[in-house]
Amino acid sequence: METPLPRIASRPGYRWFVLGTVLIGAFMSALDASIVNIALPAINVSYHARMGVVEWVSLSYLLTLTLMLPALGRLADMLGRKPLYNAGFVFFTVGSFACGAASGIVGLIFWRVVQAVGAALLQSNSLALITQVFPERERGRAIGVQGAVQAAAMSFGPYIGGILVERFSCQAIFYVNVPIGIVGTLVAWLILPRPAERRKRVAIDYRGAVTFSVALAAFMLVLTQVTANNWISHHKTLLLLLAVASMAAFYLIERRTREPFIKLGLFRERNFTIGNVSGMFSYMALFAPMFLLPFYLEKILGLNPERAGTLLTPVPMALSVVALGSGYLSDKFGVRLFTVGGMLLTAVSLYALSTLHHDSGVTAVVWRLVLLGVSLGLFTPPNNRSVMCAAPEADLSVAGGLLNMMRSLGMMCGVAFAQMIYSTELHDLIERTATAGPLTRAVRHHEMMLSFDKVYFTMVFVALAAAVLSLVKEREELSGRKAAEAPLEF
Repeated sequence: METPLPRIASRPGYRWFVLGTVLIGAFMSALDASIVNIALPAINVSYHARMGVVEWVSLSYLLTLTLMLPALGRLADMLGRKPLYNAGFVFFTVGSFACGAASGIVGLIFWRVVQAVGAALLQSNSLALITQVFPERERGRAIGVQGAVQAAAMSFGPYIGGILVERFSCQAIFYVNVPIGIVGTLVAWLILPRPAERRKRVAIDYRGAVTFSVALAAFMLVLTQVTANNWISHHKTLLLLLAVASMAAFYLIERRTREPFIKLGLFRERNFTIGNVSGMFSYMALFAPMFLLPFYLEKILGLNPERAGTLLTPVPMALSVVALGSGYLSDKFGVRLFTVGGMLLTAVSLYALSTLHHDSGVTAVVWRLVLLGVSLGLFTPPNNRSVMCAAPEADLSVAGGLLNMMRSLGMMCGVAFAQMIYSTELHDLIERTATAGPLTRAVRHHEMMLSFDKVYFTMVFVALAAAVLSLVKEREELSGRKAAEAPLEF
């Protein structure tokens, strides 16, 4: 195995240098998935755009990220992980600078797509790199560190974004990525080993990629437009039919293609399938309340954006600390205890959030958020470990891409369902009170709290479903053991 710095590669702790490189990309790409949300009102004013258009500044990033992850994971197994990881830093850095310099909303959305391509290149390789260089006895710990950093970055996004917008401008949330991206590019070029020269070349399944992309894009459009007054019912019905038809076509294509876009055969492994689905549910359960809590803190409790962002920090802080320990302990005691227990505790924390009211104190909010962070810190690293250990050695990048795709899909669905329920409740409120005179603040706050509670109760059942799925996992991950001692090849 050839590397630019053979002295580093020969050191016993070389795997930790690789992990440090991966953490730079994991932090940067995950941060940008959530940092934009709190800046959307400022972007709305700065670019003089309708809110329906401004929402795509966030949605275009998540949608592109979700669509690109499986394909880029497959491409990494063909071309090598180092060149694609380096390309990810370059795409993301250039996209970030261009987003900050964009003069119009259309240009901003376009460069957000470029950013997302870079994020997909980084995320589709991160878990594969960790799984490749770490032995099984340390893999859970390493994945725990990566999961903690990634989850912390996504959760800290609104807080950091609020400070940058309030003290500088909405463009600052994009420029902040540029120095990080430059450092990451240099470190990845120096640390990561070069790919093997001889690699099996396979064809790209373009038909599968197109049908899957159309299906997912149509489904997300249905979720994001379901409460918009300017969309009549048959448009949403047509979109839903398009999503179903495209997914059916995708399934038929993948069954008959020798080199499919997504290896459906990977889902024959129970732990792989359960881990991916329960992981998606866990991110739904996290991002639905994280989407709504700023509205509660600012509109109900009357806090400013910076203080509201500060109150959200218990989630990432607790998640990060607990994730480090749960990853390490899952190496010793297995994953089931942590995944099942973590999701049950998530359900409890979501129910506790539903008991907040219009004059709850800071302490009441903080301990509920700590509980949510602890529960997801218990679940995430062991669940990621079980997925990657269930994947064959030759498909580690594909498996990592699928795992990250399911996480992104969970984020999108969590936000979309929360927005759908919240918007529907407020729309019904306006209709019910249209003839009763102007709304009082107390009535509006009451209706907002009811909509929050509906979202939290829905996510309680999502978390319980993830707990049940985790309970039926197999205890042993034999495929992971077989792959643990394989030679290092990138």
